[in-house]
Amino acid sequence: MIRVKRGNVALKRRKKYFRLAKGYVGSNSRLSTFAAEQVVQSLQFAYIGRKLKKRNFRKIWIYRINAASRALCSTYSKVIGKLKKENIFLDRKMLAFLAFQDFKAF
Repeated sequence: MIRVKRGNVALKRRKKYFRLAKGYVGSNSRLSTFAAEQVVQSLQFAYIGRKLKKRNFRKIWIYRINAASRALCSTYSKVIGKLKKENIFLDRKMLAFLAFQDFKAF
């Protein structure tokens, strides 16, 4: 029976994981099984982190708008309600920028 030489596909897969696991500590960058597991987990954490970053920035914008509106003797919800009532479509990012950088324009 002829011997089957495997390894081309498997070696490519392992090299892919090792390339992605470069810089990890210990076995996570040296052993193929651990490297593969760590890369999958790291990619999941990166995906979750991107979602959390958006969430945290929105929180910061709301804090800044609320602080600026309280300095003007109002609250965040009243300011947002008045803006929507007047059909002024500024997003929270722009409002927070105005409140933080140019308070008089806010």
